[in-house]
Amino acid sequence: MSDHVLKVQDIDVFYGTSQALFNLSFEVNRGETLALLGRNGAGKSTTMKTIAGVNPTKKGSVELYGKVITGRSAHLIARAGIGYVPEDRQIFPDLSVDDNLTIAIKKGAKGEDDWSLERVYDTLPLLAPLKDRMGGQLSGGEQQMLTVGRALMGNPDVLLLDEPSEGLAPIMVQKIGDLIATLHKLGKTIVLAEQNLHFCLGLADRAVVIDKGTDVFCGTIHELNDNADIKQRYLSV
Repeated sequence: MSDHVLKVQDIDVFYGTSQALFNLSFEVNRGETLALLGRNGAGKSTTMKTIAGVNPTKKGSVELYGKVITGRSAHLIARAGIGYVPEDRQIFPDLSVDDNLTIAIKKGAKGEDDWSLERVYDTLPLLAPLKDRMGGQLSGGEQQMLTVGRALMGNPDVLLLDEPSEGLAPIMVQKIGDLIATLHKLGKTIVLAEQNLHFCLGLADRAVVIDKGTDVFCGTIHELNDNADIKQRYLSV
């Protein structure tokens, strides 16, 4: 039996007549953290949205546990086991932290209910004293934590984190990194889209580098860090 949880195979994605992804392929193994790296505009967020069912594919497929989920609506893909944390967070600003989490309660694809409010607050202790605060009154880092907590409330098999450290103060970047490390230790399968290679070094097992909508590197995170040519050409490092 394959250890692949998620498989992206030869996908082409367009915005109108403009092509954004070209024959993009990669696989994600059970329990690993895979980093999608690339410059701003390389296609990382488009890839995440495509997996989550927000963007349609023109060609190729996305498989979850060997079953094609391409073409399904976003809510059915979420129900199948994909948890999506978008780049712009999309919390409900007029609802409390508690309500933002409660509204997302959903059993997993196989009936799992591992993630309760109590467990989310234990895992994200920053949120616990803020549970009665309106989402719109939270800082950017607090909103990011809330968005991750909301995704966990749906008991996903795969967690997509799109640029979770972007625009945050260094102390919050550290807290987000600690949270990802904790989820990794718990055995969560994570796809982490980032521009910042250094942020991913202690978190990811493997990396895929995207440039102009195409995968140009796939290997371990340490192989990427040792590859000066790839870093200089595609990551400006």
